[in-house]
Amino acid sequence: MKLYSWNVNGIRSVQKKGFVEWVRQESPDILCLQETKAHYSQLDDELINIEGYESYWNAPARKGYSGVATYTKEKPLSVKYGIGIDRFDEEGRIIETEYPDFTLLNIYFPNGQKDQERLDYKLEFYDAVLAYCDGLVADGKKVIVCGDFNTAHHPIDLKNPKANEKISGFLPIEREYLSKWIDHGFVDTFRHFYPDTVKYSWWSYMFQARAKNVGWRIDYFMVSRNMIDLVKDADILCDVMGSDHCPVALYL
Repeated sequence: MKLYSWNVNGIRSVQKKGFVEWVRQESPDILCLQETKAHYSQLDDELINIEGYESYWNAPARKGYSGVATYTKEKPLSVKYGIGIDRFDEEGRIIETEYPDFTLLNIYFPNGQKDQERLDYKLEFYDAVLAYCDGLVADGKKVIVCGDFNTAHHPIDLKNPKANEKISGFLPIEREYLSKWIDHGFVDTFRHFYPDTVKYSWWSYMFQARAKNVGWRIDYFMVSRNMIDLVKDADILCDVMGSDHCPVALYL
């Protein structure tokens, strides 16, 4: 089974760059998108009804901002939008789809660079989602969390760690919150298979960062420890263009 996650930085933008054709060619069983920046009413049939897929969309009231979408070949047992906390759910950042073998959360975690208030919101969001996922595991669920976490965890996960120690996305406090996920029994699947591999999933649009591979690894597939035996491999698809992020992959 092949799962992809991709921050597309605007679904209508990548649609013009061959997105639908790419989906048909790659044929992932599940495709999770973040930062779709579109309300359902702004989408055309080509995006909503890709042949062979069900699609589910979550967007905030504010147009042109945030948003997530999940395409899936297998119809989920259930679909849920958000985690039941209004201040987090109102930004349209989470879709949960449940399958017989696992529960999948597609999440666009907040960016903390604007100011202290948004950084605090980001950290509180991390904690709230982790508590929610802990609850699922306690109920006997096997859990996959994928998406743009907006934080590089270790120095190996970005090109210039020293220069970014005081920048949101690599602040010590943000890295501690990611470590908390690991401490709670979640596995960073890419690092599980490739502890020493340098690969990035996001590059700034400035200064030819992608051409020079000056990037950050901030997109993840995390899985609960109770399902690691189902995980076959993980990857970062650096050659896929169309966004400032590239897709990340999980193979079950």
